[in-house]
Amino acid sequence: MTEQTAVPNGRLLYGCMGLGGDWSTDPHEITDVEAAAEAIEAALDIGVTLFDHADIYRHGKAEAVFGEVLAGTSGLRERIQLQTKCGIRLNERGLETHYDLSADAIVERVNGSLERLRTDYVDILLLHRPDPLMDPAEVAAAVGKLMADGKVRALGVSNMSAAQIEFLQDSLETPVVANQLELSLLKRDWLESTVLVNHPDAHSYSFPHGTLEYCARQGITLQAYGALARGHYTGNPPERPTPAESATAALLAEMAREKDTTVEAVLLGWLMKHPAGIAPVIGSANPDRIRACAGAARVAGTMTRAEWYRLWVTARGSNIP
Repeated sequence: MTEQTAVPNGRLLYGCMGLGGDWSTDPHEITDVEAAAEAIEAALDIGVTLFDHADIYRHGKAEAVFGEVLAGTSGLRERIQLQTKCGIRLNERGLETHYDLSADAIVERVNGSLERLRTDYVDILLLHRPDPLMDPAEVAAAVGKLMADGKVRALGVSNMSAAQIEFLQDSLETPVVANQLELSLLKRDWLESTVLVNHPDAHSYSFPHGTLEYCARQGITLQAYGALARGHYTGNPPERPTPAESATAALLAEMAREKDTTVEAVLLGWLMKHPAGIAPVIGSANPDRIRACAGAARVAGTMTRAEWYRLWVTARGSNIP
């Protein structure tokens, strides 16, 4: 196996899905590039060095505006790591969405991402979603070629279970270094599944049991998208919040005041306190909200076990078994 690229474990990433304007196929505007530059600067200000992309984000415009900022900022590429994803096709061949992890598709999509990002390589390539028609040997051949050509330095996955990663890893000559999953105080099936073994409520949660433990054993960094709970508790509350949602928002605000920080930092710090070494992905394009995440590591280091459990129990709306 080749030496894996260092992946921040328990560190913040910046998710670039919000860059590039709208989700149409219309060309991006100069204002979209300017907005991307402000978001990137905010992420750099709080110590982020790994920037997360996907070929489909804003139909390629997220990568394109980032590439313009990269090309126009001397020395930036050397200061950061880039990762992108491939494997999802949108509005092609009469299908709204389908998955494609064939060898040709992987190579084609990576080349397109590199062109848009205006770089010769990405530090990490993630396979965006499991493809039921995936042939692991094909993936291994494509990834091997991309690595041999210097276009990809490490491989990760997204939305995969332990069994799927293990099945894929058997054919690879390089280690899987990251698994990106939706993990947050709102999306808690990854956590609930760990305590509901042999419990009647277990059927309510579909998270593949053992995935966190497998990733920890194998040194696979868990990247958490949706880590800010999609604004559910900060700035984008549901129209009719449940009692648990209202109580959680109030508790987060209370903890932020007590710790002299922001709700965003508390949300991310709660994730980062978990011993799996979760690396939250900041998905906001708002520079102020990005900077509001700065205190997350400090919160993770100072949050007590009782505070951590209080947030979990409040969010679930009932006590744990």
